[in-house]
Amino acid sequence: METTAHPRRWLILAVLCLSLLVLVVDNSVLTVAIPTLIRDLGASSTDIQWMIDAYILVFAGLLLTAGSLSDRHGRRRGLVIGLLVFGGASLLAAFASTSGQLIAARALMGVGGAFLMPGTLSILTTVFDDSERKKAIAIWSSVLSLGAVGGPTVGGVLLEHFWWGSVFLINVPIAVLGIAAALLIIPESRGPARRPDPAGALLSTVGMTALVWAVIESARYGWSSAQTLGGYTVAVVALTGFALWERRVAEPMLPLTLFRNRNFSGASLSIVLLSFAGGGAMLALTQYLQFVLGYTPLEAGLAFIPLIVSTMIFNGVGVLVDRKLGTRVAAATGLLLVGAGFGAIAAIGPGDGYGHLVVALVVLGMGSGIAGPAAYGTLLAALPPDRAGVGSAVNDTVQQVGQALSVAVLGAVLTTAYSANMPDGTPSAARRSIGDALGAAAATGDEGLAETARTAFVHAMSATSLVGLAGGIAAAVLAAVVLRPAPRRPDEPAPAEPATASGRSTP
Repeated sequence: METTAHPRRWLILAVLCLSLLVLVVDNSVLTVAIPTLIRDLGASSTDIQWMIDAYILVFAGLLLTAGSLSDRHGRRRGLVIGLLVFGGASLLAAFASTSGQLIAARALMGVGGAFLMPGTLSILTTVFDDSERKKAIAIWSSVLSLGAVGGPTVGGVLLEHFWWGSVFLINVPIAVLGIAAALLIIPESRGPARRPDPAGALLSTVGMTALVWAVIESARYGWSSAQTLGGYTVAVVALTGFALWERRVAEPMLPLTLFRNRNFSGASLSIVLLSFAGGGAMLALTQYLQFVLGYTPLEAGLAFIPLIVSTMIFNGVGVLVDRKLGTRVAAATGLLLVGAGFGAIAAIGPGDGYGHLVVALVVLGMGSGIAGPAAYGTLLAALPPDRAGVGSAVNDTVQQVGQALSVAVLGAVLTTAYSANMPDGTPSAARRSIGDALGAAAATGDEGLAETARTAFVHAMSATSLVGLAGGIAAAVLAAVVLRPAPRRPDEPAPAEPATASGRSTP
């Protein structure tokens, strides 16, 4: 699909980045509020995981449908609907009085996010021409990274001065501003009319919900329990049904033939593993900073500044590596560095301080920054250009799948390892989570219990990080084997053949 650069394209990009930023910041800001939610709402470890996963599951399940609807009925309209629902749900979340209410509000926020996030990228691809689109996507990707790692800092500032609901209430005025700016500045655009695929949306949502539920519940009931095996059975049946349905339906949400493209498949899995690594790291590290090192929410947020700076710097480096050496080298190098960052976290001992963590954060930022542009660019370049909404939704879906599995798998590993490292005879409440243990220690004045819980959590974090280390190495090997080298082409108008068939590493 040929596009012409819009005269207000950079102003439009600013509006899109604002919309993206509020969405990504809100998702990451929740992690730094975990200790406060445990204290104020009495949230259990499972409640905390569902506060995160309720959003992710609804978001990931509806993304492809939302992208298809936006292509048919208007991408700006989809963006505005997303901001409206997201802002309204944020207001409900801010004043939730129970864990259940907050989980429900987070699920509703997922509905808004499903329209909002793919709309930003699909509109971007229609207002920038080929000569500037790569630069615009690099800026979009930088904002994505900034929001993901900057959220804890924003959350720390808010929690230092206000109650926990402020991390959601801040979304409301920004959503109102985004709606007004979108209606005034962003032009409407549509793609070819495509019918929605409700059966596919239902099957994918049920499958992902069952999968993540089974992994979370495995920490409570065990991996071989009836509850866990039942969840896995539903997941396998639903996701298999989704794959079979998508093969036979005339207009599928996700054409499975895309996965025959090695670059598309390799980039998709790389994004899954990048998201898997990032989500698990934030889940463990925010608790480590506050419960083990004793940081305030603000101090915990500021502690992630090295990760923010490293990611932003190496996001630009990643674009250069991709351009000079190709997607395969950039992705594999970045993923190896992500694995090395997890290895550095695994080496942290109970007596180590923040200095050891800084090294790990910088290495993680380097890896994510280098691998991210290569993975996102390769996936988008492999998609049909006339499906901007659905295409960007594919990018977002694989990212959210990785994050959902991260919270579920690494969260379950963290909880199980913590409980296993607590000595026999410890009260059952203290074995559930470090937050419960420190609460019990504060109530009884038992400093020995508090120290035991901190030591157990550090060992649990190390065990969790070893999973990330193995995942980073496996992902790097996969990228090196699966991704095709990107042929170098000059920065001039492309020849007649479609860019998606050329194997370029960036759209």
